[in-house]
Amino acid sequence: MQTLSQQSLSLHQRTKGKIGVSLKVPLATSEDLSLAYTPGVAEVCRQIADNPGQFNELTVGGNSVAVVTDGSAVLGLGDIGPRAAMPVMEGKAALFKKLADIDAWPICLDCREPDAVVAAVQALAPGFAGINLEDISAPRCFEIEDRLQDLGIPVMHDDQHGTAIVLLAGLLNACRVTGKRLADLRVVISGAGAAGRAIVRLLRCIEQNPETCDAVKEVVVCDSKGALHRGRADLGSVKEAILEYSNPGNRSGGLVDLLEGADVFIGVSRGGLLSAKDIRRMAPDSVVFALANPTPEILPEEAKAGGAAVVATGRSDFPNQVNNVLVFPGIFRGALDVRAPRITDKMKTAAARAIAESVPDPSPENILPAALDETVAKKVAEAVAQAS
Repeated sequence: MQTLSQQSLSLHQRTKGKIGVSLKVPLATSEDLSLAYTPGVAEVCRQIADNPGQFNELTVGGNSVAVVTDGSAVLGLGDIGPRAAMPVMEGKAALFKKLADIDAWPICLDCREPDAVVAAVQALAPGFAGINLEDISAPRCFEIEDRLQDLGIPVMHDDQHGTAIVLLAGLLNACRVTGKRLADLRVVISGAGAAGRAIVRLLRCIEQNPETCDAVKEVVVCDSKGALHRGRADLGSVKEAILEYSNPGNRSGGLVDLLEGADVFIGVSRGGLLSAKDIRRMAPDSVVFALANPTPEILPEEAKAGGAAVVATGRSDFPNQVNNVLVFPGIFRGALDVRAPRITDKMKTAAARAIAESVPDPSPENILPAALDETVAKKVAEAVAQAS
């Protein structure tokens, strides 16, 4: 019997990829050709030249997203280059179409310097209504995303914000299960990279109206050397920026020490970090998001043996999978529908709440909808469009 990896390889060998181009118009007669191409298309071009807004109404560009990578941080494989990243970008494009009817195009860039990546995206942006940045390594991904926010179309690095949004959705429902309030939680995050940075920002509801979001008051972020705190001289600009909205008590120490009395552990670092003994240090009815893939920071059965009330991972073979597919189709669908120029924190929070509300009766084994629940993208799109 073939393994999952072998089956996937066989599928790709058979299909030579997962996506293709289909036609919306007939091309069977000379009249068809005259309407779809020359000479008739010249009038369509003139209309767009005179009124650029017609681009969205008269071309595929108005419903298109570029899925852009440089192949520097692909899944758990690391820096494997742009060609090897293509299967992931194809899969992302297929999910955009399946779940949100967005025409998405995989674009793999053979460049690494932030200036070069930014220039490449700026050059291709006129043909798209949105840009989904994908699998770009930290800390470069922060600068690249920040510098592309003025394109006039939504640009989002999904490895950061998609993970953060689904995490917040799961945490909202974990609070419903445990009876705790988001604002009262003590949270410890292991991992100060792309996902960790975005998670702490969203939990603290940066740029949010306090009336619409009960921000988590205390979040401490750890890297491999322990807590990020104001006494460390080795942090660098990215980790120092995280301290602007984390660790208000300036706690120090290692990860396990910081778990003492914590309500929530969020792992976006590496597998095998914790044991059941470590989870026992946490507050009663603790919540564990062990999101490292393929090996979580702690396996669900061990976390539960340590007293965790709710456990989520990034894997599909355990309950409560934190999967970005719950976010990116719907958030771009909503942004494209209202022609939003960017994706704001308010839109991200609205997306998280829509995902959480897609589970009407959450339980310890069911705090998030299924990854391929086709109703979720529509709900997220509606919430995002309204929030924008």
